[in-house]
Amino acid sequence: MQALASFIAGLVLGIGLLVSGMANPAKVLGFLDLFGRWDPSLLLVMGGAIAVASLGFLAARRRGRSVLGADMKLPAAGHIDRRLVVGSLVFGVGWGIAGFCPGPGLVALGLGEPKALVFVLAMGLGMAGFEVLEWLRRRNIETTAT
Repeated sequence: MQALASFIAGLVLGIGLLVSGMANPAKVLGFLDLFGRWDPSLLLVMGGAIAVASLGFLAARRRGRSVLGADMKLPAAGHIDRRLVVGSLVFGVGWGIAGFCPGPGLVALGLGEPKALVFVLAMGLGMAGFEVLEWLRRRNIETTAT
C-alpha cells in the first residue's frame, strides 16, 4: 500500500510540474529574470503549493500517525545556521543556472530533455559529494571525541 501511495503521489506531482511549467527551464529562468523579461506566472504556482502544503502540515501536526499508519516525521523547527544558508545559496545558484530544481529535473529527464540529464548527473554528484563530506565530518568528530 505504501508503494502504491508513493507512486500516486509522485505521479500527481509530476503531472502538476508539467502542467504548471516548472519542468520547462525556459519558463523557470524567465521567472528568475527579475530585471529582464520577467514571467510572474510561477508565482501563482508557488503560492498555490505553499497554501496546499501549509494545510497539509497543519493537519499532520494534529496526528501521531499518517493515513497509512506510518509514524509522522515532521521537520523540527530549528535555527538558521551557516550550513542552511550555504545550502540554500547553492540550491538557488544551481536553480538559476540550470532552470531546474530536483523534482522538475527528474520530470524533464523522463521527457528526454538533454539538459535534464546533465542536471541530474550533476545533482547526483553533488549529493554523493555531500555524503562523503558528512562521513568525513562525522569521522573527524568521533576521532576528536575519543
